[in-house]
Amino acid sequence: MHFRPVLVPLLLFVAAGLSGCGGGASRGGQTEFISIGTADIGGSFYQIGASIADVLNDRKDEAGWKKVTAEVSGGSLENIRRLETGDVQIGMSNSSITYFAVRGEGGFDRRHEVKSIMTLHPLVAMFVTRADSGVQTLQDLKGRRVVIGPEGAGFEYFVGPILAEHRLSLEDVQVVHAGMETSVGYLQDGSVSATFLGGGLKSPAISSAASSAEIHLIPYDESARQELIRKYMPFEAVTVPAGTYRGIDRDYTGLNVGSTHLLVRSDADDEFVYRVTKIIYEGREKVAQTHAAGRFINAQNVVRDTGTEFHAGAIRYYREIGIWPEAGQGANAGRTSGEQQPAESDQP
Repeated sequence: MHFRPVLVPLLLFVAAGLSGCGGGASRGGQTEFISIGTADIGGSFYQIGASIADVLNDRKDEAGWKKVTAEVSGGSLENIRRLETGDVQIGMSNSSITYFAVRGEGGFDRRHEVKSIMTLHPLVAMFVTRADSGVQTLQDLKGRRVVIGPEGAGFEYFVGPILAEHRLSLEDVQVVHAGMETSVGYLQDGSVSATFLGGGLKSPAISSAASSAEIHLIPYDESARQELIRKYMPFEAVTVPAGTYRGIDRDYTGLNVGSTHLLVRSDADDEFVYRVTKIIYEGREKVAQTHAAGRFINAQNVVRDTGTEFHAGAIRYYREIGIWPEAGQGANAGRTSGEQQPAESDQP
């Protein structure tokens, strides 16, 4: 597969704590208890992870496991670490972070042995501010207090390049670390000028912020947005329709800063991964009933190449149902050149 070159500032904090291999329940033998690493409760990772856990539990007797649990975690970086130590058997991650982790680049001091089993929904992320904050553009954030996500969660992978294309850096803002729920509180009481929020096509955190205050979605400079899409393989164009959030009456032209995908260890048992992939895909309608992002579990999207190799057990299932892109059919299946448009009926 061919990947576009990506340049990201060295992030030394990433390397710390991402070490060790450990054993996992999914490496051969009988897998009895499955943990899915998600993120904090306020975001789409947890909601979708919990729904996927329900789907896997519905067929646990057939599959041979006893219980599947969605675990609250620090997000992508922690999930990659916990996969390698065997603390979780499935991990949710942002493909922008995994892209560097599997290559040992962008602040990772070695390659991390994880593989994808399914590409999920786009992660639509943006800077959100109160309408009365005086912040209209990203340049207005200079010198202000801005939440860029939980400490160590890896949001710098998105925020750093975005700011750089807008002639800013993390040093130009007063960085505040906080989870989604906390950062929404900070925004509502004026403790910060903006917070970097997102998730699925309709983020619970942004909906919460809009429920008690008039919000403003800070726009990207269009030339900068196009340059980000050109430079970074996991970044894609996306439009958030008017009315998605209270008080936002115009379409928002944004970015998918790296789709969510499901990961396993590279050495996870092929049969285990095959069964997990099959059950999630066949239960996709139930996931979609819980969260609109479940609609992205479809034939075109699940095999979409985001820069991380797929596990052989997942490929086996996708070939079995005829959706895996074979040689000559395009290795970047589903990679779009235009806007990703949500279905009109998508609701959380």
